[in-house]
Amino acid sequence: MTTTDPLLTVAGLTVRFRLPDAVVHAVTDLHLDIRPGELVAVVGESGCGKSVLAHALLGLLPRNATVTGRALLRTDSAGSRSGSAGSRTDSAGSRGGSALARGGDGAAPVDLLACPPRQLARQVRGRVVGLVPQSPATSLTPVRTGRRLLVETLRAHGHTRADAPVAADRLAVDVGLDPADLDRYPHELSGGMAQRLATALALAPDPPLLLADEPTTGLDRPLVDHTLDLLRRRCDAGAAVLLITHDLAAAQRVADTVAVMYASRIVEHAPTEALFEAPGHPYSAALLDALPQRAFRPVPGHPPMLTDLPAGCAFAARCDRATPACRVQPAFTGIRAGQVACHHPLEHAELCAEVPA
Repeated sequence: MTTTDPLLTVAGLTVRFRLPDAVVHAVTDLHLDIRPGELVAVVGESGCGKSVLAHALLGLLPRNATVTGRALLRTDSAGSRSGSAGSRTDSAGSRGGSALARGGDGAAPVDLLACPPRQLARQVRGRVVGLVPQSPATSLTPVRTGRRLLVETLRAHGHTRADAPVAADRLAVDVGLDPADLDRYPHELSGGMAQRLATALALAPDPPLLLADEPTTGLDRPLVDHTLDLLRRRCDAGAAVLLITHDLAAAQRVADTVAVMYASRIVEHAPTEALFEAPGHPYSAALLDALPQRAFRPVPGHPPMLTDLPAGCAFAARCDRATPACRVQPAFTGIRAGQVACHHPLEHAELCAEVPA
């Protein structure tokens, strides 16, 4: 994991959805840094706000969303990678690039949350920030074959007419898809094949930052590992990846750090090895205890409704360590190598006593 300055700094990101009779607290006061060469995994139960995070960064939220905070993207780092695809010609590269994607030394960071929709569409999405969507079947154009979608994407981002078909086949192989399957329409693809095509489309522009929202959905275990290793190799080559997943084994396999999200908030963020060996938040420990190779014990109770969150710790109702102090929202404090938002964080000695030999 690199120690360079963050490529993306998210500070105080808060997302609310206004309904006729309620407000959904989808993401609350989220802080996160992602550096070049780093893979950060965000994990948690369904409905905790993980996917909303990715969509907020790219301006893909519905009209009833209110977004506050900052998401600063360093365009100098983005530019240094976005033009690195070796198969592009200089003329094609400048034709497919953008002012934001090219960046420049000393360029001021761009706040993704403040970008106008036109700028996000033309200069950010797919160029400097790629997205592997959670539901690829609904994001693929139904009247174009996979090959046409992929070739058009490659052409739009600098590949020549002659090179794009070759690059498309190469990308298909990279994501574990038979190049012959590119000649099918989206409705002719299985869920796993559509997922791999969506991954290839996200990788085609060689973005310096990739948001991978449940990229292994519908894949069998060998293809899950293949996809995870592909993301890891991108980081090793200098890109940054935000992996959103409910698969703790996937996070443990490839992530540098893991952020645990619960009821719209990140409650713990720590290096992967430290978190899996000695989680600090009781919710993190409960998630790990639910793994088959551990206690195989479900997390007790149910998450609160995002329309009716308590004033204090949202996990208190499910936590056997809760006290009256938990009626106040806990601040982040340092624990081991990471950070945890808990009034009563677990100590390493307690965890060692609970884990069977």
